Amino acid sequence: MIATDLSFFLIAAPAVIFASVSKAGFGSGAAFVSSSILALVLDPGHALGIMLPLLMLVDAFSMRPYWKKWSWPDARLLILGGIPGTALGAWLYTIADANLFRLLIGAVCLLFVLWQSLLWLGVARMLNRPMPPSAGLIAGVVAGFTSFVSHAGGPPASVYLLSRRLTKTEFQGTTVVLFWVLNIVKFVPYAFLGIFTAQTLLIDLMLAPFALLGAWIGIRAHALVPERAFFALTYVLLTATGLRLIWIALA
Repeated sequence: MIATDLSFFLIAAPAVIFASVSKAGFGSGAAFVSSSILALVLDPGHALGIMLPLLMLVDAFSMRPYWKKWSWPDARLLILGGIPGTALGAWLYTIADANLFRLLIGAVCLLFVLWQSLLWLGVARMLNRPMPPSAGLIAGVVAGFTSFVSHAGGPPASVYLLSRRLTKTEFQGTTVVLFWVLNIVKFVPYAFLGIFTAQTLLIDLMLAPFALLGAWIGIRAHALVPERAFFALTYVLLTATGLRLIWIALA
């Protein structure tokens, strides 16, 4: 049973808004921060189950403003890799316990911050050259896997897409259509594995207005808010959350 008291919503509502802003306006890179934060106070399975319907709601809300503004060749490669990656994530979920998922989510948080730091320092210069189609398939597999276990498919997809020299809107549109497809694919095994419950769905209804508010803000902020300011806060949150999750898992 999930304790849905005031303290839960004081944590969950801002996390959902933050994730929705990222997903609808900034390429999904930080959308998984919500699952990571919820995993601090909930079983990771409950955190995943609460967030997926909300992320799907944001997907649906975001499709219209970015309709056909994506790079379909790149999206197709990522989707083709993402579907088997999702199946791999579903298989791992059946044999792993909660602490392993806390460890995985925490590691993804820290690796994402490390990757962004390397970009900022100019170390990851490989992103200045377009990656080949095979890299798109590999990035899709990784994105599908990390998306299933922690809703963190954005970073691996971004690694590939950033190398393709897309415009900001093409980049955003491609992530929207990619995760619209992958989240639909994830829904079936999530339901089969019992990740959704009557209580998680009730919580989704209560958090849905916050998801829509975040999506609305994200779409409008896409052309207005500097990405650096938004992601600077994201990196601080992800570092603190990742370290805490790893500490809980190992302890």
